[in-house]
Amino acid sequence: QEQLVEIGGGLVQPGGSLKLTCAASGFTFPNYDMRWYRQAPGKERELVAFIRNDGTVTDYAPSVKGRFTILRDNANNVVYLLMNSLNSEDTAVYYCNFMNHWGQGTQVTVSS
Repeated sequence: QEQLVEIGGGLVQPGGSLKLTCAASGFTFPNYDMRWYRQAPGKERELVAFIRNDGTVTDYAPSVKGRFTILRDNANNVVYLLMNSLNSEDTAVYYCNFMNHWGQGTQVTVSS
Protein backbone atom coordinates (compact mmCIF):
# COMPACT_ATOMS: atom_id res chain seq x y z
CA GLN A 1 0.00 0.00 0.00
CA GLU A 2 1.31 3.39 -0.97
CA GLN A 3 2.37 5.56 1.94
CA LEU A 4 3.87 9.01 2.30
CA VAL A 5 5.07 10.29 5.67
CA GLU A 6 6.18 13.89 6.11
CA ILE A 7 8.40 15.02 8.95
CA GLY A 8 10.37 18.12 9.79
CA GLY A 9 7.79 20.83 10.34
CA GLY A 10 7.76 23.12 13.32
CA LEU A 11 7.96 26.67 14.56
CA VAL A 12 10.62 28.89 13.02
CA GLN A 13 11.37 32.60 13.20
CA PRO A 14 11.06 34.81 10.13
CA GLY A 15 14.18 34.51 8.04
CA GLY A 16 14.85 31.02 9.32
CA SER A 17 15.13 27.67 7.58
CA LEU A 18 13.52 24.25 7.75
CA LYS A 19 14.01 20.95 6.00
CA LEU A 20 10.99 18.79 5.30
CA THR A 21 11.37 15.10 4.53
CA CYS A 22 8.85 12.81 2.88
CA ALA A 23 9.48 9.10 3.26
CA ALA A 24 7.76 7.00 0.61
CA SER A 25 6.90 3.31 0.67
CA GLY A 26 4.64 0.78 -1.01
CA PHE A 27 5.34 1.81 -4.60
CA THR A 28 8.24 2.09 -7.04
CA PHE A 29 9.40 5.53 -5.97
CA PRO A 30 11.90 6.18 -8.82
CA ASN A 31 9.09 5.81 -11.36
CA TYR A 32 7.07 8.76 -10.13
CA ASP A 33 7.26 12.53 -10.20
CA MET A 34 6.83 14.00 -6.74
CA ARG A 35 5.30 17.22 -5.49
CA TRP A 36 5.08 19.31 -2.36
CA TYR A 37 1.87 21.21 -1.71
CA ARG A 38 0.83 23.47 1.12
CA GLN A 39 -2.44 24.71 2.56
CA ALA A 40 -2.71 27.77 4.72
CA PRO A 41 -5.74 28.42 6.97
CA GLY A 42 -8.69 29.56 4.91
CA LYS A 43 -6.88 29.05 1.63
CA GLU A 44 -6.88 26.42 -1.07
CA ARG A 45 -4.11 23.86 -1.29
CA GLU A 46 -1.38 25.12 -3.63
CA LEU A 47 1.47 23.45 -5.47
CA VAL A 48 4.82 24.53 -4.04
CA ALA A 49 7.42 22.40 -5.81
CA PHE A 50 7.74 19.62 -8.36
CA ILE A 51 10.52 17.19 -9.12
CA ARG A 52 10.68 14.77 -12.01
CA ASN A 53 11.07 11.07 -11.26
CA ASP A 54 14.75 11.10 -12.16
CA GLY A 55 15.43 14.38 -10.39
CA THR A 56 16.54 16.18 -13.54
CA VAL A 57 13.68 18.68 -13.67
CA THR A 58 12.30 20.84 -10.88
CA ASP A 59 9.79 23.65 -10.79
CA TYR A 60 8.52 26.02 -8.13
CA ALA A 61 5.66 28.31 -7.34
CA PRO A 62 6.67 31.93 -7.96
CA SER A 63 6.20 32.72 -4.28
CA VAL A 64 8.95 30.28 -3.23
CA LYS A 65 11.33 30.31 -6.19
CA GLY A 66 14.84 31.13 -5.06
CA ARG A 67 14.06 30.27 -1.44
CA PHE A 68 12.91 26.64 -1.58
CA THR A 69 14.70 23.64 -3.08
CA ILE A 70 13.18 20.24 -3.82
CA LEU A 71 15.48 17.24 -3.88
CA ARG A 72 15.03 13.50 -4.01
CA ASP A 73 17.02 10.40 -3.11
CA ASN A 74 15.75 7.54 -5.21
CA ALA A 75 18.01 5.05 -3.47
CA ASN A 76 16.29 5.73 -0.16
CA ASN A 77 12.79 6.66 -1.37
CA VAL A 78 12.74 10.14 0.08
CA VAL A 79 11.98 13.61 -1.20
CA TYR A 80 13.05 16.76 0.58
CA LEU A 81 11.93 20.35 0.66
CA LEU A 82 14.62 22.75 1.83
CA MET A 83 13.08 26.06 2.86
CA ASN A 84 15.10 29.22 3.44
CA SER A 85 14.25 32.84 4.18
CA LEU A 86 10.91 31.82 5.60
CA ASN A 87 8.24 34.42 6.23
CA SER A 88 4.79 34.42 7.76
CA GLU A 89 3.15 33.73 4.41
CA ASP A 90 4.89 30.34 4.36
CA THR A 91 2.88 29.24 7.38
CA ALA A 92 0.83 26.25 6.26
CA VAL A 93 0.45 22.51 6.41
CA TYR A 94 2.84 20.99 3.91
CA TYR A 95 1.93 17.82 2.04
CA CYS A 96 3.91 15.35 -0.01
CA ASN A 97 2.15 14.01 -3.10
CA PHE A 98 2.35 11.67 -6.06
CA MET A 99 -0.53 10.89 -8.38
CA ASN A 100 -3.61 10.95 -6.10
CA HIS A 101 -1.71 9.93 -2.97
CA TRP A 102 -1.08 12.28 -0.09
CA GLY A 103 0.77 12.23 3.17
CA GLN A 104 -0.78 13.36 6.43
CA GLY A 105 0.95 16.72 6.27
CA THR A 106 3.34 18.54 8.55
CA GLN A 107 2.69 21.96 10.08
CA VAL A 108 5.12 24.79 9.39
CA THR A 109 4.63 27.95 11.43
CA VAL A 110 6.73 31.04 10.82
CA SER A 111 6.43 33.47 13.70
CA SER A 112 8.52 35.53 16.04
